[in-house]
Amino acid sequence: MNADPRDLMEAAADVARKAGDVALDFFRRGIAVDTKSDGTPVTVADRTAEWTAREWLEAHFPEDGILGEEFGESRPGAKRRWILDPIDGTKTFIRGVPLWGTLVAVAEGENILAGAAYFPAVNELLVASPGLGCFWNGSAARVSEQDSLAQSVVLITDERFLQNPAKGQAWRELSRQASLSRTWGDCYGYLLVATGRAEAMVDEALSPWDAAALQPIIEEAGGVFTDWKGTRTAFGGDGIATNAALAKQVREVLGKGVRP
Repeated sequence: MNADPRDLMEAAADVARKAGDVALDFFRRGIAVDTKSDGTPVTVADRTAEWTAREWLEAHFPEDGILGEEFGESRPGAKRRWILDPIDGTKTFIRGVPLWGTLVAVAEGENILAGAAYFPAVNELLVASPGLGCFWNGSAARVSEQDSLAQSVVLITDERFLQNPAKGQAWRELSRQASLSRTWGDCYGYLLVATGRAEAMVDEALSPWDAAALQPIIEEAGGVFTDWKGTRTAFGGDGIATNAALAKQVREVLGKGVRP
C-alpha cells in the first residue's frame, strides 16, 4: 500500500478494528492481570491485540517502524512509523467497563499522518487525517460550538493528580466553572469531544501511543489538541483537547497548573 493519506487513514482504521476485535474477545472473560515494571496492569488481551496489529503492519508496510506500548519499537530509523496502543484504558477494561479503545497512528517524525480510535465494546470508530476530515462510524465528526464554560462538559481520566498537585488545583478550578465534570475518561473522553458530546478532555500524563492518534482526530473535527503548555503536539507528555470556542479559556484556567 502506498503513502497516499487516504490509504494510510484506511489502513489505520483497519488495524484498529483488527486489534480491537481481538481485545474484545477477551473482554469480561475473567482473564489474569499482570503488573508491568512501571506498576501499570497488562493482560493477555493487550499483548495479543498488539501482536495482531504488528503482524498486519509487517505484512503491509514492511519498511515502516512500529512503536507499541507492550512490545516497544522496531526499525527505529524508519522514516515512517506506526504508533500502537492495543487497549487504551486497561484498568477500565479489566473492570468490565466498556469505555476503552484501540489507538493507531502513523507518523513521520512528530507529524501525524493519520489516526484511528476504535471502541469495540460500544462499536464506535473515529478516523482522521490532516486535511481529509474526521469521521465517526463513516459520518463527519464535529466538535460542539458551545462557547460558555458555565454550560460545558469537562472530562478527565484521573482527577487525583497524585504527582502534580498544581495541575490538580487548576483542574478543580476548571471543573468548578463547568456545568458538568466526569471521569472514566481515557481515550473515550476524546471521542466525546470530537463528536460534540463534551467540550474538554484533560490528561495529566500521556505517552506517545496514548496521544498520537487523538491529535488528528480532535483537530480534524474542528477542535484544538495541545499539551498543558499550549503547544500543538502529541508528544508533550500530557494533553488537553477542546472544542475551538473554549480552547483559549480552558487553557488559561489549566495553564495556572504549569510550572514556569
